Amino acid sequence: MTDQRLAPPTFDALVESHSAEIYRYLWRMLYDPEDAEDCLQETFLRALRAFPRLPADSNYRAYLYKIATNVAHTHAVRRNQHNHRHTPLLDLEPAPGLTPAEQAAENELLTAVFAAVNALPHKQRAAFMMRQYQDMDYPEIAAALDIREDSARANVYQALKKLREQFAD
Repeated sequence: MTDQRLAPPTFDALVESHSAEIYRYLWRMLYDPEDAEDCLQETFLRALRAFPRLPADSNYRAYLYKIATNVAHTHAVRRNQHNHRHTPLLDLEPAPGLTPAEQAAENELLTAVFAAVNALPHKQRAAFMMRQYQDMDYPEIAAALDIREDSARANVYQALKKLREQFAD
């Protein structure tokens, strides 16, 4: 049997295979499609600059998430400094068949969930989003956040604990 190693992916292949999921992650982190698009472009720009230096056996997906997390965090800090608060969750189309009262209650719940997730500390929020919405396992989360695997587990656990406590009633 010959030793055939897989060639590392081309950068274009990385963009094609990961851009949709990174965009969804950024949207969930920022709750704004335009901000998510801007951060997606910045993520891939930074990744392009670093791509030639990455080892061939790198976990490219985790590396992209690490960049995206840092870009989203920096963007959110800047946005909050300018006091730009927007809740695009409320811009969603109303669910079909809901009465105006039911829609108002749903909007109130969405606003509360948005605020609770947004209030989580940065690493807890990122780990929670990666685990719950991006189907990442703990080793990938750890690599993306540059933390140990047990810390990744702890961040997800603490985020879930805080959210459960807030919505216990």
